[in-house]
Amino acid sequence: MGTKHELPPRYSPDWIESLDQRTSLARAVRGRLHDLENDLGGRDSLSYQRRSLAKRIVFMEALIERQEAAIARGEDVDEGKLTQATNTLVGLLKTVGLERRTRELTPAEYLKGKAS
Repeated sequence: MGTKHELPPRYSPDWIESLDQRTSLARAVRGRLHDLENDLGGRDSLSYQRRSLAKRIVFMEALIERQEAAIARGEDVDEGKLTQATNTLVGLLKTVGLERRTRELTPAEYLKGKAS
C-alpha cells in the first residue's frame, strides 16, 4: 500500500468489519459502531450518508481518546488539535442526531418478539 498516508487502491464499504479483530482498537471501533448504529435506529434503517458519518464518529472518538490518554501520561498534546477534533466530533454527532431512535420492526420480528 505504500506509505501510511496513502489511500488504499480500492474503497471497501465494510472496511471496519474487515479490521483484524485481535486488536483492541478494532474491537472497540466495531463495538462502538454497532452501538451507534443501533442508537440511530438500526443499520438497515440508515442511509449511506449516516453509515459513513457513523464510521467517522467512532474514529474521531478513538483519536480524541488517544490524545486524552497521552495527557493522562503527562505527554504533550497539541491542545488546538484536540479542541478541533472534539468540535468535529460534536458536529458529526449533531448531524446524525443526538437522540436515540427506535428501530422499525417488521411484522415477523414483532410477532417473534411477542412469542418469546
